[in-house]
Amino acid sequence: MVRPTQLLHPPRPAAPLRPAATVLLLRDGPDGVEVLMTRRSMTASFAPGAYVFPGGGIDAADAQAFGAAARRPTQTDLRLTQAIAAIRESFEELGVLLARRADGGWATAEDIAALDRKAPFAPQCTARGLKLAADEVFVLAHWITDRDLSRRFDVPFLIARMPEGQEPVADESEQFEPLWVRPADALARHAAGQFFIIFPTIRTLERLQAHASVQAVLDACAAHDEPLWTSCPRAGLVRGRESRHMEHEPPFGELALVCPDGQIVHPLDWQHEQPVPLLKQVMRLTAPNSGVMTGPGTNSYIVGDPASGYIAIDPGPDDGAHIERLWRACGADLRAIVCTHSHPDHSPGAARLQTLCVQAGATRPPILGLASAATARENSRFTPDRALADGERLALLAPDGTTHTLMAVHTPGHAANHLCLVLLEDGLLFSGDHILNGSTTVIDPPDGDMSAYLASLDRLAALCDEQGIEFILPAHGHVLGDLRRTADNPSAPVEGGARRAIDQLKAHRLAREAKIARAMQVRPDGGLDDWVPLAYDDVPERLWPVARRSLLAHVERIRALGGFNA
Repeated sequence: MVRPTQLLHPPRPAAPLRPAATVLLLRDGPDGVEVLMTRRSMTASFAPGAYVFPGGGIDAADAQAFGAAARRPTQTDLRLTQAIAAIRESFEELGVLLARRADGGWATAEDIAALDRKAPFAPQCTARGLKLAADEVFVLAHWITDRDLSRRFDVPFLIARMPEGQEPVADESEQFEPLWVRPADALARHAAGQFFIIFPTIRTLERLQAHASVQAVLDACAAHDEPLWTSCPRAGLVRGRESRHMEHEPPFGELALVCPDGQIVHPLDWQHEQPVPLLKQVMRLTAPNSGVMTGPGTNSYIVGDPASGYIAIDPGPDDGAHIERLWRACGADLRAIVCTHSHPDHSPGAARLQTLCVQAGATRPPILGLASAATARENSRFTPDRALADGERLALLAPDGTTHTLMAVHTPGHAANHLCLVLLEDGLLFSGDHILNGSTTVIDPPDGDMSAYLASLDRLAALCDEQGIEFILPAHGHVLGDLRRTADNPSAPVEGGARRAIDQLKAHRLAREAKIARAMQVRPDGGLDDWVPLAYDDVPERLWPVARRSLLAHVERIRALGGFNA
């Protein structure tokens, strides 16, 4: 866990969460699924003027109305309470009544007219012989309002089929202008500036548009009777404007590291002119070598502070301007230069950085790492001043006793001489090219080895558990840290983000390997060029030449395991 003393921004308590419930009423239209939305009052305290799904706060009476509702065997008390709240809110706001008569038919217009929207809800239904159809309300998603907002809600997004024979009628106080809209059309109108919707609504509509029918949505939700996703988004700045992100999106982990309490101050734009502070003792300076293989560029990291001195990780390519910026960021007090591996976008700048230190009259910092193996390509030759031993620790000590300790971990796979580094005091993993954000690393034989790569992933996963590692700082892309809140306790601290990312990466690799094995079985007399289109049909064709290299690594592993013999 990151030391609180190293955070850039002072702690800020989040507003308390209020329980609420929202319901997406769906119907099959001529061009696909349609959802009922309404416009909120312009004087509403939350999202005024936004188009939303009906819903509101959960009342104490909702949890006391179980006897008035039909219930699925798998429906917990919490889910039943939420369903009742959603049914009540859809009636109070839109006059839509998810309730059945004694004969099994939906409540009629006459039933609805007989009920008072402002009177206690469940007793009225019971008195009229209506049973709330809570058993036909399923949970689609679980949203927790972002930490930066002053009014926060813990709200399930529920779904139900629109009752036959009913028409929505807005209450004209909280909700206005009910309309049926296809998710894709709502998103298009929003993009055009004609339909104001907030972030959770946008993301929900994006996922809803993938379903061809109402029944398909209901079946997906009924399969597990739990949310298909849970999210408490985080916000940063892109070109100076607020930008929100869910847990699976690339910037989320970085925002969790830099602004754990939800402060909207961290820029997410990629730039190469100056270091980006991540913590008080960690900065990132991205080299201007962006491309298909390097993403926004190679991340050079600077660990330490003015009192302890610094260690630079991955100086990057031999780019004079980048190396000078890196040197200036260290204030000429550079204690060591570490290269995670010998590839040309990581190690060549080390010698120039070392020379700048010497020319400035500073102590010559040693270049550390592992020498390239005989299998390395010609442009990846590298010999450090001193080899780092597996498990070796590099310590920076400030006069006040503050320490920053990096532990070297040999992680062959992407390259035979690949190292990762763990900042022990703060649970940070500097992953080099072994783990990336936004893409999967290329395993290119003979220096790359897929079995070694997967074994190194296992070792890093174990280290996450042993050292309490929560964040991964890759050589390309934003910080990784998939810190999800659990549905049953959204306010509890979350751990294991780095471990989860590694587990997902390994699962992805093994799934790809299974696909390659199937391709080899389909084309037993084929070769790499025959298998790439089958195994990487979900990857743009322009990337197939790169994918072909990793495919070879998988093929070698499959053959070594005896899975295929041509």
